[in-house]
Amino acid sequence: MLEIQKLRKNTSMIVQALKARNVPDAGEQVEKILQLDQQRRKNQVELDQMKQEMNQASKSIGMLMKQGKREEAEAIKQRVSELKTRIKELEQYQRQTEAALEQHLWNLPNVSHSSVPVGRDESANEVVYKSDRKVAFDFEPRPHWELARMHDLIDWELGSKITGAGFPVYKGKGARLQRALIAYFLDRAVAEGYTEIQPPLLVNEASGFGTGQLPDKDGQMYTVERDGLYLIPTAEVPITNLYRNDILQADQLPVKNCGYTPCFRREAGSYGKDVKGLNRLHQFDKVELVQIVDPQTSYEVLEEMIAYVRGLLDSLELPYRQLNLCTGDLGFTSAKTYDLEVFSAGQGRWLEVSSVSNFESYQTNRMKLRYRDEQNKIHLAHSLNGSALALPRIVAALLENFQQADGSIGIPAVLQPYTGFERIG
Repeated sequence: MLEIQKLRKNTSMIVQALKARNVPDAGEQVEKILQLDQQRRKNQVELDQMKQEMNQASKSIGMLMKQGKREEAEAIKQRVSELKTRIKELEQYQRQTEAALEQHLWNLPNVSHSSVPVGRDESANEVVYKSDRKVAFDFEPRPHWELARMHDLIDWELGSKITGAGFPVYKGKGARLQRALIAYFLDRAVAEGYTEIQPPLLVNEASGFGTGQLPDKDGQMYTVERDGLYLIPTAEVPITNLYRNDILQADQLPVKNCGYTPCFRREAGSYGKDVKGLNRLHQFDKVELVQIVDPQTSYEVLEEMIAYVRGLLDSLELPYRQLNLCTGDLGFTSAKTYDLEVFSAGQGRWLEVSSVSNFESYQTNRMKLRYRDEQNKIHLAHSLNGSALALPRIVAALLENFQQADGSIGIPAVLQPYTGFERIG
């Protein structure tokens, strides 16, 4: 969530930035937050004064009793009793004020970085890089769902039978390709200096709030109501929350973790061509990168992370482009996001396969994830994450872009040691 100190110091700038993020009542929301913050600080001053008075009065009672000044001591006892009652009332009011303040802060998205283009929706996203690789066929390329059926790689009907739509079953070389991609992506991340993490696939409510999926994405998450748990929408949630309520030392930064997990998303409201085949699933596999860094380096790290993910796509010989998302298309918690899209030859469209984001202090403020600098001062760290990579659309692009006229499908050279085969069909 936004830092209250920054809201106090940069009110006008933040209101304008929130309006650029399609928050029409940003001014009213920020004004309410500042009112609650002022009341909270006023309450705290009164509480501190009363507690100090009570402590001093309590100490004087014994002395007065020893001096035989019983009436004075009894009068002070009465005052202490009144102070205790008032302190209890103020503490309850303070808890209510802080809860209301936190609730309002939770409902505000992050403020975008100055390099983010302003726009209402995805039409304002900027293409900042496009790879040189081209895909050309002298035949009509098939979409991946036709190729998958032809080679018995993926069975959507079996998935629907077992669970429902959006839960495909991978078979034979289709399953092997999934496993190969996961192993390849993890090996590359570890070689890049990331520590591999295997986190739980269920998280508690505090973890969901920590990274900002709650309350913003509550309707998109699968829940286990009896136990108060959520199936993870991405490994970002458990891996970032490893450090919730922690104070790291400066020499521990940057923290670089990676992890493979299945991901679970309701994808409510999705329809049409976007959900056909592997384009949009309720369960899918993904390798995630997470970094916790010094705020002074977070945008340098963002560029390093996007360059690394681009390198993965280059190694897979896939055509791709990089987008700088506009203010209206940014995720709720992000200050800046780059999307990477691969070209899908069989569908003739671009498919998002990775988002790499800098959240600045938005997540770490919610999680109270801090670090202690060399001067022993404590600061909020910055958090970043990125998909490296999400498998469904990578698989779709590989099947479509490496298909041959006879229907067979080639395998990129870097994957062949992992798959154990050079082609499908």
